[in-house]
Amino acid sequence: MATESSFDLEQKAKEAFIDDHFELAVDLYTQAIAISPANPELFADRAQANLKLRDFTQAVADANKAIELDNSMPKAYLRKGSACFELEEYQTAKAALEKGASLAPSDARFTSLIRKCEERVAVESGEVLNQPPEKLTPCAASKDSNQSLPKVPKPEAPISTVKPKYRHEFYQKPEEVVVTIFAKGIPASDVSVDFGEQILSVTINVPGEDAYHFQPRLFGKIKPEKCRYEVLLTKIEIRLAKVEAVNWVSLEFSSSAIPRKLNVVSGNAAQRPTYPSSKPKRVDWDKLEAQVKKEEKDEKLDGDAALNKLFQDIYKDADEDTRRAMSKSFVESNGTVLSTNWKEVGSKKVEGSPPDGMEMKKWEF
Repeated sequence: MATESSFDLEQKAKEAFIDDHFELAVDLYTQAIAISPANPELFADRAQANLKLRDFTQAVADANKAIELDNSMPKAYLRKGSACFELEEYQTAKAALEKGASLAPSDARFTSLIRKCEERVAVESGEVLNQPPEKLTPCAASKDSNQSLPKVPKPEAPISTVKPKYRHEFYQKPEEVVVTIFAKGIPASDVSVDFGEQILSVTINVPGEDAYHFQPRLFGKIKPEKCRYEVLLTKIEIRLAKVEAVNWVSLEFSSSAIPRKLNVVSGNAAQRPTYPSSKPKRVDWDKLEAQVKKEEKDEKLDGDAALNKLFQDIYKDADEDTRRAMSKSFVESNGTVLSTNWKEVGSKKVEGSPPDGMEMKKWEF
């Protein structure tokens, strides 16, 4: 059985599209592209089939590739504009449609869609306050055919037709998100990166391999004119400039995720964030002891407390004989005599000496 040509596959894809078999059309266009990867018509037509399937991110990627191969193709700009509109990328859609309109000034579809983009941009910027969004001109996909758009629920995260073969990850700062695609040894000429208001489109075309496509709808909006990328030896590093300093809880858009504002410190006041630590703080015991001694020294006492403090200071600074004398005299006299003369009290029992008007009594247990 002879292998089908790219032309034959293209004709079958068009027939499938007319019959509303959009998934089959995409598959046939993909087979044709594998044979003729430099044919912009195939990418533009597959973009239209993806529009019908509501796979808008893939439609944008196909339209971008068609424009890369032939930047004078009006329908490629029309399909890019239609897909970006559905993704609420109104500024990007408007720019693509205006370029297409300059190539086909008599095509009224461009004028209609540009007007819708302007209405949505006005609503977003707050210029239209009295006209609710539902009263604005409804959006319709590109009318390249007479087929109506099927009522299919809009997918939250469109599935790429090509299985990813490169790992990616991201981290963020208040002002930007850095996306890293770990593709080793890829020439810069094989990498194509496009930025939209809320879409990133990355294509890696390695000769002899299936093209890699990565087209997420991003968590938040970006500034396309300030985004940039760099192809390195082991990776592709993409820097996305945020429109707002919000925390992206994921790279891709999710209707259930709620963005949180970040506290941004600008200028010289910026500091490294501090984090709690489980490591116990070291206690300077020498410093603590000195502080206690100072407090004890400065403490003002009255009555018995002052007298006890005096005796404690004497005992602390005394020699061994003096301490022995103080202890013996105090114990044997039942606390009525305190002598510091060991020669006097060391050889005899110290009798109690109660204050005037009081008498000694022995307690029996």
